[in-house]
Amino acid sequence: MKETTAKKRGLSSDRIFDIFNYALMAVIMIVVAHPLYYVLIASISNPYEVYAGHTFLLPADITFEGYARVFKEPAIAMGYLNSIWYTVLGTVVTVAMTITTGYCMSKKTLPFRRAIMLFFVFTMYFNGGLIPTYLVVSKLQLLDSVWALILPGGISVYNVIVTRTFFETSVPGEIYEAASIDGSGNLETYFKIALPLAKPIIAVMVIFTMVGYWNDWYQSLLYIKQNKVLQPLQALLMELQNNVEYLNRMAGSMGTAAIQEAAKAPTQTLRMALVVIIVLPIACAYPFFQRYIVAGLTLSLIHI
Repeated sequence: MKETTAKKRGLSSDRIFDIFNYALMAVIMIVVAHPLYYVLIASISNPYEVYAGHTFLLPADITFEGYARVFKEPAIAMGYLNSIWYTVLGTVVTVAMTITTGYCMSKKTLPFRRAIMLFFVFTMYFNGGLIPTYLVVSKLQLLDSVWALILPGGISVYNVIVTRTFFETSVPGEIYEAASIDGSGNLETYFKIALPLAKPIIAVMVIFTMVGYWNDWYQSLLYIKQNKVLQPLQALLMELQNNVEYLNRMAGSMGTAAIQEAAKAPTQTLRMALVVIIVLPIACAYPFFQRYIVAGLTLSLIHI
């Protein structure tokens, strides 16, 4: 009888715990998803309704004028192509450097491996900062070039540590020894054995690097001064955001009529449409990398 009562209490407490977990997950999901949902419905709503705050839950006075403006603007199309190009090039360069460096640092036969790793970690916490980096880029005559957006962030010490840990803990050393006995050189072992086994961590680095380059606008603000054709889409979105804030300030100082006139412009829906278009590629790519990301992060426990 006592055992039955204890089981019922256990089942009851488990049920309460499950209900609490589901409720908590539902709240978190709503908090995380609502901003994106709001952007989506605002991008297809009348600008005046968006300004008036009538689009919190449902779109109001549906219009696709914002998307029409996006696809008509040559600067936006060029910025979109620039963002794709910077993301692809930056991801290839960064992932190649990160994976190669992490693999080399995982080799126990590498001379001064510990000292080099400590130096990397030191630079992670005590880097040169913004002004020295800008001066180096300027001295190398990389301003107003693609490489000014790629090279300053070309490698991350944190990602090198994660990659090194993956190779140390997830790839058995016996595999390298067997390859060496079979006459495989260092390059052949790296390309034919290490890289195929490192698919999970490569996927993690690819998706994280892609998101970083795709969302970056600050580098272009620093290093693209004259050649505005090189601006990525995110920089154009930043300029548009500044224009919206300027319209709001001016309209507020000129009265209600000016507010209505400013609201008639499709700037707000254009901005929301741009955000949707910016988020869409990453959202579409993530499901293809999800299983690798989970596996890579699980296997890559960090230690220096």
